[in-house]
Amino acid sequence: MNTSGPAADDVRADGLHMVPFRGLRYVPERVGSLAAVTSPPYDVVVRPDGLHHLESADPHNIVRLILPQAITAGTRHRKAAVTLDRWLADGVLAPDPEPALYVYEQSGDGILQRGIIGALELSTPAEGIVLPHEDVMPHVVEDRAALMRTTAANLEPLLLTYRGEGDGAAEVIERTVRREPLLATTTEDGFSHRLWAVTDPTELAVVSASLAEHQALIADGHHRWATYLRLREEHTQPSPWNYGLVLLIDTARYPLRVRAIHRLLNRLPVADALAALGDGFRVRRVEGPLSAAMESLESATADGNAFVLAGDGAFHLLDRPDPALLARTIRADRPEAWRTLDATVLHSTLLDHVWHIPDAPEEISYIHDTEAAVAQAERRGGTAVLMHPVREDVVRDLARQGVTMPRKSTSFGPKPATGLVLRSLALD
Repeated sequence: MNTSGPAADDVRADGLHMVPFRGLRYVPERVGSLAAVTSPPYDVVVRPDGLHHLESADPHNIVRLILPQAITAGTRHRKAAVTLDRWLADGVLAPDPEPALYVYEQSGDGILQRGIIGALELSTPAEGIVLPHEDVMPHVVEDRAALMRTTAANLEPLLLTYRGEGDGAAEVIERTVRREPLLATTTEDGFSHRLWAVTDPTELAVVSASLAEHQALIADGHHRWATYLRLREEHTQPSPWNYGLVLLIDTARYPLRVRAIHRLLNRLPVADALAALGDGFRVRRVEGPLSAAMESLESATADGNAFVLAGDGAFHLLDRPDPALLARTIRADRPEAWRTLDATVLHSTLLDHVWHIPDAPEEISYIHDTEAAVAQAERRGGTAVLMHPVREDVVRDLARQGVTMPRKSTSFGPKPATGLVLRSLALD
């Protein structure tokens, strides 16, 4: 990388290596508001309703880059690249004058979260520096790779966590947030966002030394991390492609919330799903609103695996799976913590064995929002499988053992708003 990156003969540390970059940011005078041009991460946008809402919020909303709309994939990616170039030429987006690490703060809904956005040197899982915990879907990696390749940009940061326990990086963050921010905005979900640039060489050195002692867990962005690694292999090193845009959160100071990601079985009606269960699970109808169904789910998961099925105007609680059924359908060569995950039981027992549904995009949609999952199931005549979240310590322990969870097993949050700072590889 340019002034922000390491020299070719630099020796890599055993831990995280994050470097400054010249962030691309919206020019406030050229957009309606900073809030109107931001978006949730690409895989959280509920399509088509959420996509249309964001596109209409401002003609320069970042969703036009992260989820460009066209008939073919190639056309979509080229459209994003053309749009990015036009916004740069028109002064809608502009690079910051010098490389920086960015302190990012989110607050709302009883949460205060602070972390550092920077360009992180990539590493494979075998190196044990950045730990994935979920499998990825090849077609999603291919799509994200084509988009990044065509735009030559990291359009949104991944969310990574580490356990800093109040190190030097934390001290830099706490000093920085007492200064005037580069930007401050409140998005329509009620969360406030602030961003600061850290350019002082001494402070940058403190952050670098602190992070070099740690490993990180991928909290959100497994597909984009896999995309970073794929694109790195396509380029001679060292190069800007050896780095990827991330937000790093010290969860010892700022714990994240872990939520479930629900499944929408597009072609399986609820009646058929229930009929196929036989005696494999206990099934009970839950009366009342969605909140009552989710409370019943939380109670049931205290005693074992449980799910709620929805889509026919009612809620059906599945719990107490037949131990013999689990023994027949779940791999025995994995740790107990993996074999007892709800996501493992769902994919290995229910989807593969009971319902015979392949994990393909036309068959299964992954939806973060509980109400949206139920609404889409009812609209399509499918089945929403509502999940209970996994604890962060379980996720981290499995990742340290090198064991990946079924894809889309967790949703850490709050997630960073997309559009506050971008990274152009052409600038590095």
